[in-house]
Amino acid sequence: MRPQRLRSALVAVCATAAVTLTGVGPAAAAPAPAPVRAAAVVPGLMPLTDLFAERLLLADKVAAAKYGTDKPIDDPVREQQVLDDVAARAVGLGLDPDAVTAVFRDQIEANKVVQRGLYARWDAHPELRPTERPDLVKEVRPALDRITTRLLAALQETAGLRASASCVPRLSVAAARSAYGHELDLLHLEGLGRALPSVCVG
Repeated sequence: MRPQRLRSALVAVCATAAVTLTGVGPAAAAPAPAPVRAAAVVPGLMPLTDLFAERLLLADKVAAAKYGTDKPIDDPVREQQVLDDVAARAVGLGLDPDAVTAVFRDQIEANKVVQRGLYARWDAHPELRPTERPDLVKEVRPALDRITTRLLAALQETAGLRASASCVPRLSVAAARSAYGHELDLLHLEGLGRALPSVCVG
């Protein structure tokens, strides 16, 4: 129930953010939710959603590094390495490794949402294809690793908030604010929606 409620709330909030950013909302946008008072926003959740947004923007470089090569979007070996690493580090931070793994699995899937969307865009519009290929090993993965470290720290700092009954609405508003602050387009908003379901654990 909680992931479904969160997804529905986020779709509505992010649809509102999309209208603010682009002037045009998605055709199938959910109705806008009732206004949320500023006091309901918990700054402690925004470091998480900001990091989710930063990771999603790095998906552009991941896609540019892989597009037109034999490197697939899905990389089960690398993905499992990441999940095993964060599970082990979660134990040292006093976090539930299964819960942390679920959050990072969502980040991986969100990243792939953006990659697939970019591939489709570049296939349909060759003039938009990237003109440079970032180095996946030397440039992109170290940046992702740095975000991973920061995300683990943020998960530790927000453990109480994420277990609270008000996590879902607070996270939805924080996500919308992060989307606005990072100027996410509709594709990255879709990715952000995919990144959030495992955050609230209460």
